[in-house]
Amino acid sequence: MIKFWLFLSLLIHLCPAQTSPAAPAPSTSGKWMTLDGSEPLVIARGGYSGIFPEGSQYANDFASGNSLPLSALYCNLQLTKDGIGFCLSGLRLENSTNIALVFPQGKKTYDVYGQSTEGWFAVDFTAAQIFQNVSLVQNIYTRPSAWDDMYSPSSVEDMASIKGNILWLNVDYDLFYNQRKQSPFGYIRSISRHQQIGYLSSSEIEFLKSMNGKTAKVTKLIFKFRNADEVEPTTKKTYGDIAKDLSSIASFVKGIMVPKEYIWPVDKSGYLAGTPSTIVADAHKLGLEVYASGFANDQLGSYNYSYDPTKEYLQFIDNSQFAVDGFLTDFPSTASESIACLAHNKNSTRKGGPLIITHNGASGVYPGCTDLAYEQAVSDGADIIDCSVQMSKDGVAFCLDTIDVTGDTNALATFMSKSTTVPEIQSNSGIFAFDLTGSEVQSLKPQLTSPVAQTSGLQRDPAHKNSGKFVTLAEFLELAKTKGATGVLINIENAAYLASKKGLDAVHAVSEALSNATLDKQSTQKVLIQSDDTSVLAHFQNVPTYQRVLLIKDKISNIEKPAVEEIKKYAHAINVLRASLITSSMSFTTAQTNVVEEMHAANISVYVHAFRNEYVLLPFDFFADPMVEVATYIAGLRVDGVVVDFPSTASAYLKSPCSDLNANLPYTILPPQIGGLMGILEPESQPPAAAPAPALEADDVVDPPLPAVSRVADEGSSATPGSATPAPAGTPPVSGAAAIASGMGVSVMVALLVLSTTSLRY
Repeated sequence: MIKFWLFLSLLIHLCPAQTSPAAPAPSTSGKWMTLDGSEPLVIARGGYSGIFPEGSQYANDFASGNSLPLSALYCNLQLTKDGIGFCLSGLRLENSTNIALVFPQGKKTYDVYGQSTEGWFAVDFTAAQIFQNVSLVQNIYTRPSAWDDMYSPSSVEDMASIKGNILWLNVDYDLFYNQRKQSPFGYIRSISRHQQIGYLSSSEIEFLKSMNGKTAKVTKLIFKFRNADEVEPTTKKTYGDIAKDLSSIASFVKGIMVPKEYIWPVDKSGYLAGTPSTIVADAHKLGLEVYASGFANDQLGSYNYSYDPTKEYLQFIDNSQFAVDGFLTDFPSTASESIACLAHNKNSTRKGGPLIITHNGASGVYPGCTDLAYEQAVSDGADIIDCSVQMSKDGVAFCLDTIDVTGDTNALATFMSKSTTVPEIQSNSGIFAFDLTGSEVQSLKPQLTSPVAQTSGLQRDPAHKNSGKFVTLAEFLELAKTKGATGVLINIENAAYLASKKGLDAVHAVSEALSNATLDKQSTQKVLIQSDDTSVLAHFQNVPTYQRVLLIKDKISNIEKPAVEEIKKYAHAINVLRASLITSSMSFTTAQTNVVEEMHAANISVYVHAFRNEYVLLPFDFFADPMVEVATYIAGLRVDGVVVDFPSTASAYLKSPCSDLNANLPYTILPPQIGGLMGILEPESQPPAAAPAPALEADDVVDPPLPAVSRVADEGSSATPGSATPAPAGTPPVSGAAAIASGMGVSVMVALLVLSTTSLRY
């Protein structure tokens, strides 16, 4: 394991180190509502345990380099048979180490406060056995296992020796240890002679009473609450009852640590209670500090937070009633950015920066392409709201995510008989907007969908599952005006097919709607015309105020120079996948492409899609924090716009002082080094290199001219339900810039909808 110290310098600089003043910088936005008015304390549970195994040297050093100055490192005390302390949560060791493999005969059964508990316990092994034979593993299985079996546990002295951090020592099982002739009291008295302990916490009242007056003056005693229905072993009272009588502990502790649900209860449906409890106010009145525990970016929280972990932190420190005095967290960088960058920042304004462009409105909050999604997007700070135009059978232009309406509506339940197969659009059958009349489209019920619901169970807000109504293009443009959107993006796809096969002129419908809204005669409100078809973009070249955007659906590795020249003929900007700018393998970033530099050299803007908050979609390098991903593309890659499902996340970042990397701040949101985590893996632990994506070539860019709009009879113009529709003569192929569309068979879709409905139950 010694060889891993060679990587330590790289590790600390995966994110450039934050500055470290002698003391935390005072808030510039007014006094904090903490007990003493200082900023909340960030407490890293076992170091940066959200990425590395808890208590490992890497976890500790990484937390130290990526947290606010003078943050705390949290060590849960374990005592060996010979009285040596090390840091690891829980009482049993097998979930966080490989001890069961190393000492298979070491399993014991103990009575732990009335519960028969089987496992491997520190008191049965010597320090030499632990430090020389046992290695740490990641005990939360959605986190990277790449560093399993690489590090031995950290001793208390190891953690205390890390400069610039406060040691928080927690003792949860004093009574258990004393029953086995080990004394946390004696151990702490011994190490405190040469190690400074900033905080000493315990969930046992008698232990804290015994330590009162026996520690250094700088050490604060903190009572740590367990779940409200659990029984405190020395008083036999439930922790919930003790919380109602804080005065009973105020004489021998300086503060309390409570699970976050004590402060903001979450109901069984996954929503915050209407009001917080009074425990923070009650404690502060007694002169007790309050620390909240249980924070982790990759655990399902309340739907109120829209999978943005910074919103959860802010709920506890940036309100008109109270602020907790600190957080116990597995992701200290996110707690730090919430405190240093986002708190007290609600009324600030943006100072320029790239465009925030919606993906079907605020489609992470409300069903996409509905009136409520668009209104929420403007309220949340989006610059550009988008409409993907689909044409109904009778020529009405609507905003719908895709031409196949089965995914985001209840069309399967209502219009199953209209299911068709159109190979020019997708390989599987679907129900297509062009086979529905305008009134039928308006009758569709929207559905809030999640891109990861089936694989991870992470649903988006069930309360908004069917909220809102779909809007026509004309209604969308009117909404953009009345709500004060900075601009609109109109996306046009499948125009050639609609014209030649269905007799529908999507290009004319868009041109006419924009003209009727007088958006072709002004420059106040931005108008972006987007398409994967250069012939569509060419039709809008006669309106100089429109910005034309080429949508590149496929993943690319770079853009050949001839392709750049072709793009310049048709578009002012391109819109590419996130994976076309930063590549990844097995949830680790691997490299950064040159696409942005290539486009900027040609004076072509680069937009990137689509950013979503769900942590399972983020490479580990972004620390399960969607704001870090947004910051990486904006501040690190210098893109010109981000296309997002949750505009509030991007807006909060761009409004914060931390979006300016030149600002002199004690902490900021720094883009991580792309490929940095991969760089500290052993070769055998590295994921296999993925095949490189193709380069975009000139032939992939240019499309044939749009065909003339055909005359199609009302009846018989649609494909026979369930049958394949032959391609019409003269229908041009779509360029390589377009994605290979994929759909789902109707039977599969029905099954998925049933699964989706079931998994919405919290």
